[in-house]
Amino acid sequence: MTDLFEAVDALLSRPADVLPPPDVRARLRKTSGLTQEEVADAFGVHRMAFLRWENGQSMPRPKHRAAYLRLLKGWAAKHPEAAEGFALTEAC
Repeated sequence: MTDLFEAVDALLSRPADVLPPPDVRARLRKTSGLTQEEVADAFGVHRMAFLRWENGQSMPRPKHRAAYLRLLKGWAAKHPEAAEGFALTEAC
């Protein structure tokens, strides 16, 4: 039973990487004064790929997901009023 509890504890200790709802993602970007094209360029992806991330149609791959979450958390820290609906946790 101890092994099972250790496995559960390991899962609980992993940092949360839940993206905020799509409307919050877009609001944070817009409040920061950036276009989808600018963010997509920074990530090295096509604007349509970023659009799909932002509207929740697809999820970024792990490397991009961690960076996107970091960006969203940074924006949320700068613009808490735009982050409503996003539980700001410790930055990545």
